[in-house]
Amino acid sequence: IYIHDVVARDGLQIEPAWVPTERKIELIDRLSATGVAKIEATSFVSPKAVPNLRDAEAVMAGIKRNPAVTYVALVPNARGAERALFADVDEIILVVSVSETHNRANVRRSVAESFAGFREVFDAVRGTRQTVVGALATSFGCPFEGVIPEQQVLDGVARYVDLGVNAVSLADTTGMANPRQVEALVKQVRARWPKLELALHFHNTRGMGLANVLAGLAAGVTHYEGCLGGLGGCPFAPGATGNICTEDLVHMLHCMGYDTGVDLDALLGASRRLGEIVGHDLPGQVVKAGKATDLHPAPREADLAPVR
Repeated sequence: IYIHDVVARDGLQIEPAWVPTERKIELIDRLSATGVAKIEATSFVSPKAVPNLRDAEAVMAGIKRNPAVTYVALVPNARGAERALFADVDEIILVVSVSETHNRANVRRSVAESFAGFREVFDAVRGTRQTVVGALATSFGCPFEGVIPEQQVLDGVARYVDLGVNAVSLADTTGMANPRQVEALVKQVRARWPKLELALHFHNTRGMGLANVLAGLAAGVTHYEGCLGGLGGCPFAPGATGNICTEDLVHMLHCMGYDTGVDLDALLGASRRLGEIVGHDLPGQVVKAGKATDLHPAPREADLAPVR
């Protein structure tokens, strides 16, 4: 199972306080040593749109790159792609919402206009070593439109495939997915595009994040995006709270016998440091409770209080 962490972008983009560039670099360097497959390091967007990520170039220039890790950046358009290429990211991720209403709220474009603009990104990337991943936001529901028909999602995947992507991420932007829905949609995508690398990006807004991962596993998905500490959320989606917590995800997978290649202890150390950096409590559970394999000494009988 391949783990992608998005804390440096998705997690920090809506933090109320500015996180200094050197702390972002420290966080990414810590993640680079944990064994995660991909790190979404930043976003090359307008500083006015996402002020917390206005230091994208400095972050990419300052990190210590691990050759085993793919460093990813989100870009909104060709200008963002040019900046990302100059910063030598490994992979560019494009995002469009399946929902017309959410896409207009997010990027002030129709879905068709977004895909038309992506052609310019592919023109910029053509001939370089960089790869492009297509993400579909609100794949499992929209806070404005409600239920998203499966065919709309399939149409979005088809548009990305037509552009030339080899990997697509289905995002549950506001935590509206349920396990049955996830398994059904994933099976349709995999049946139609069996060679497409498919990733799932869940938010834990309604407490179903890890249950949805189980549904994805049942349908054969091996790539999952999480956020260290469970931070994150979309600034353009009402009620969107944190992503599924990377360390909680890895802990569950390890308990189930899956190999992620991730050092969970190192990941928990990074999560504790993240809490210090942002200065507030994190939604993640394992960093608080410890791993299920962490045992405690039995209390002495004399110290026990009567239980009724």
